[in-house]
Amino acid sequence: MVDSRMYWVALNLVKGIGAVRFKALLEAFGTPEAAWNASSEALLQAGLSQKIVESFQRVRKGVSLDQIWERLQSLGVTVLTWDDDAYPPHLKEIDQPPPVLYVRGNVLPEDEWAVAIVGTRRVTAYGRQVADEVATTLARNGVTVVSGLARGVDSIAHQAALNAEGRTLAVLGNGVDIIYPPENRQLATRIMEHGALISDYPLGTQPDGINFPPRNRIISGLSRAVIIVEAGETSGALITATFAAEQGRDVFAVPGNINAPQSQGTNRLIRDGAQPLLNPQDVLEALNLTMVTEHRTIRVALPTDPLEARLFRLLTQEPKHVDEIRAQAEMPIETVSATLAMMELKGMVRQVGGMNYVAVRERPDAYEA
Repeated sequence: MVDSRMYWVALNLVKGIGAVRFKALLEAFGTPEAAWNASSEALLQAGLSQKIVESFQRVRKGVSLDQIWERLQSLGVTVLTWDDDAYPPHLKEIDQPPPVLYVRGNVLPEDEWAVAIVGTRRVTAYGRQVADEVATTLARNGVTVVSGLARGVDSIAHQAALNAEGRTLAVLGNGVDIIYPPENRQLATRIMEHGALISDYPLGTQPDGINFPPRNRIISGLSRAVIIVEAGETSGALITATFAAEQGRDVFAVPGNINAPQSQGTNRLIRDGAQPLLNPQDVLEALNLTMVTEHRTIRVALPTDPLEARLFRLLTQEPKHVDEIRAQAEMPIETVSATLAMMELKGMVRQVGGMNYVAVRERPDAYEA
């Protein structure tokens, strides 16, 4: 018997079906299984092009869902979809989140306190030192380090987080059954033990240059902030910074020698508005991450009260400004602001910039209005 999530995986195998078309198929057919079994005519009516429908037919005829599912299970891969409670809530907030995630290892609730560290593969001694210090500081403060398992800054950040006995997530530009670069196999094994390898690409997808820019939106989407350690003028890390800014994440850049090629990109980011990272503590203080352990304790210890439930019922995953929340709740702005701050500590809501809030947890039903 095939797990229902296998149909999410099946649709994910068809090139050209990303988040937008995936959503359209769900709206047209109700479930991935119904979409997978739909006729070519129905698929065309649902908005797929003739080229994608032909690709769809080839994939459907050429794969065994049972064999794919057995392969996923043999590798210990967890499949997360939009419908799964375990799907990372911060990632679900972004525009067009990936419909399917393949996870080797574990993504835990504590990984909501995550910061990405990315940068050039041709890291300098200065960049190596900074990446190590920043990742170590974050990990020791209970913050999960997110990066891309690439050579250079990425590998240093993952390694430092692990050495500090912290957690780290690696987002890949290939299938999670393939470790790239190959010299990072041992590092990848450690990451799976204290975090996870994550990809939205199906098993067997080889590393390809066109895969890496899109995966960078997942790196930033999983994180509360992105730190660029070193980056040249054309570095892929700058793409991650762009995604982070679009997603409402804070962007930090490490200033460097104006004559060093590896600092051209980071210095330009600072010129254009990124926050200069002068000390590893800067990001902790800017994001109020200096008390992550206390945040987690508060989330568990404090019960939901009627006031929180009242505000939560007004929130969705669409950003809503605090003034609008206050007006709808018919409560003083001081009360609304203080309650939202406590709810954010509990992980029930998230501020996405400009005093706009979204819900990031199931609605509390313990109290009625």
